[in-house]
Order: sequence, then C-alpha cells, then structure tokens
Amino acid sequence: MVVSDNGTELTSNAMLKWQEDRQVEWHYIAPGKPMQNGFVESFNGRLRDECLNEHLFPNLRHARHLIAAWRDDYNHHRPHSSLDGLTPREYHKRSEEDQTLNRANL
Repeated sequence: MVVSDNGTELTSNAMLKWQEDRQVEWHYIAPGKPMQNGFVESFNGRLRDECLNEHLFPNLRHARHLIAAWRDDYNHHRPHSSLDGLTPREYHKRSEEDQTLNRANL
C-alpha cells in the first residue's frame, strides 16, 4: 500500500499505470492535511535538512553515495525517540524476534 499527497508527480498517467499494473493499493491524504502523513513529512524534512541542503551534488553518482551514507546512519546508528531509543534496525530485529517467539508459542 502507498499513501501519498495529491502532488502531480503522484497523479500522472505514468504513475497511475504503474500502480494499476502492479495492483498497488493507493490512498491519498486530504488536500492541505500533511499531518495525515506525518511520519513521512518528518522523514522528508530530516533528509532535506540533514543531507540534501548540506551538500552540492556534482552528479547523480555523488548524490546517491551521500544519500546512501545518510540512510545508513539514519537506519543503523541513530536512535529514534519514537522507537524507545532504538535504531530502526534494532527495532526491526526485535520485532522479528518477537514474531518468532509468538509463532513458537502457538
């Protein structure tokens, strides 16, 4: 499932065809209500402020390299208050362990 705003890049014929071809369920947030998608707005703001606005990218390869490094730090090294101080990687690992234990107890 994809949740998005009503931006033109996400309502184009090409995107609608991609969605239909892959049978992706799509939900649009209400116009003028970015907090309906708050976690994405927060992530995009952090990416923009901490990475995109901090660098000049001479080419796409350089941009991909720096964004990958930022993403690695964000997911593997930086604790998140919304995850009780865990990194997303640690949270995911703990979630998988909990699911394994739950299956074993069925």
